[in-house]
Amino acid sequence: MSTPTESIQVENVVSSSDIGQELDLETLSRDLGATDYDPDNFPGLIYRMYDPKATALIFRSGKAVCTGANSVDDVTTTLKHVFDELRELGVNVAASPEIEIQNIVSSGDLDNTLNLNAIAIGLGLESVEYEPEQFPGLVYRLDDPDVVALLFGSGKLVITGGTKLDDAEEALIKIEDQLNDLGLLG
Repeated sequence: MSTPTESIQVENVVSSSDIGQELDLETLSRDLGATDYDPDNFPGLIYRMYDPKATALIFRSGKAVCTGANSVDDVTTTLKHVFDELRELGVNVAASPEIEIQNIVSSGDLDNTLNLNAIAIGLGLESVEYEPEQFPGLVYRLDDPDVVALLFGSGKLVITGGTKLDDAEEALIKIEDQLNDLGLLG
């Protein structure tokens, strides 16, 4: 029998880094492949990678954001590739710029249908938002770990706001325990 924590899948890892200097995005957009740069629509250079599948957003300030990666390793691989490409173009990039994880979005499954009305009452309105006319999921804000979980009637959930891979697992265990304590799981 599988446990809900085994259902956790990382959907997106968002991270940031700093190249440490201002960049000429117009020139970079011509010299780098697989980029889009339209400053009228978005202030950064969009650099898409396909292996691993992720996107780096590079800003004039030298800040870089990686999004769309499915793991922390993919973030590191993507940004290292971007840094190497910039070095080849003569940009002075530090040997190992710090990469900071900003947000990890994960999905999971409690393997039970959920009565979201009962859960909203049971968990308390101070940490829950549930307006089924507006959004079909219940929004549950946890303090420890500091994440937001979206629970759906199907038993599926999305956990966002974590900065460590363990945050989703800890949140799912806590939610499962709370729902069991309230008698609201299977």
